[in-house]
Amino acid sequence: MNVPLLDLRAQYGAIRDEISEAMSRVVESQGFILGPEVEGLEEELAHYLGAEHAVGCASGTDALLLPLRALDGEPGDEVVLPAFTFFATAGAVWNAGLRPVFCDIDPVTFNVTRETLEAVWTERTRAVIPVHLFGQMAPMEEIRALADERGALVIEDAAQAIGAWQRKEGEGRGEPGAPGMAGTVGDVGAFSFFPTKNLGGFGDGGLVTTRSEAMAETIRKLRVHGGRQMYHHEMVGTNSRLDALQAAVLRVKLPHLEAWTMRRAENACRYHGELAGVEGVTLPETLPGNRHVFNQYTIRAARRDELREFLAGKGIGTGVYYPVPLHLQPCFASLGGREGELPVAEQACREVLSLPIYPELGEEAQMRVVEAIRSFYGA
Repeated sequence: MNVPLLDLRAQYGAIRDEISEAMSRVVESQGFILGPEVEGLEEELAHYLGAEHAVGCASGTDALLLPLRALDGEPGDEVVLPAFTFFATAGAVWNAGLRPVFCDIDPVTFNVTRETLEAVWTERTRAVIPVHLFGQMAPMEEIRALADERGALVIEDAAQAIGAWQRKEGEGRGEPGAPGMAGTVGDVGAFSFFPTKNLGGFGDGGLVTTRSEAMAETIRKLRVHGGRQMYHHEMVGTNSRLDALQAAVLRVKLPHLEAWTMRRAENACRYHGELAGVEGVTLPETLPGNRHVFNQYTIRAARRDELREFLAGKGIGTGVYYPVPLHLQPCFASLGGREGELPVAEQACREVLSLPIYPELGEEAQMRVVEAIRSFYGA
């Protein structure tokens, strides 16, 4: 039995008829760009997230880029972000004409903290981008406090964390739409609907959330070449419209998201129980007050590359997110990053390994992964 890292066909098979009906509705209408499907998705996601404003765009990358463009920064203005994350976070900063400044991460959660942000903060810092990596939120209360003290914008990169939340002690378990949802605690939230995400479309798609009506209006203009009225341009924008077909697919999937998230949590629980105590494996931790949505189940593994090759030989898919920290990427060499500068991020790149965690992963398939890992380490 082969066990892929992700099997999107299993998810599609369960909702095939709903998807076909939604896509046919769009095709029959011949309205493919923005329109009522996108507006409907924006309203439904704003309700689910508890966001005041939700604006669809063409990709998760654009969901980061558009708010950075709205900053209207000057050359040399800086944005602090983790060195351990997907490239789009840094690429959006660069393409907005701002300077990415990379910070280290917490070794337990892989996320930034107030301390790691402060270590690289300068008088030119205009914004910070905490990334809720793998589905667990960064410590937003302390990050917000730092940014508020110093007058910086907080853009949450929630591309991997839709449905995640963070509650203070004594606030209760929480539920979708309640305060503390990923993407609603900072000034702006950025979501991705890339097919591999917990809520994924049939191609690229993204969403910006914000409490600011002015920011939401600016994003709506930027996504259609800088104006709300056709052929009238108040600013230089771009083409970042969410397709109606993508919105229709996502509207079908959204009501299933909570059930899928619970299955991911159940799979994570099984890994926790079955791999606990295996020498050479460090399991991910969920901090108190956090709901982890496990876009990835990422372990630290001794002899990571050997383990990955061993698992591949048994037909088990894995992923390495991410093999090279951003401060050591060749395209950012001009920023002066050097090896050893951000040791926790660099070590994570050498050790992380993501295991299959998708909702349709059955117990039998998951136990095959567990048994192979235990076999490799002689457990």
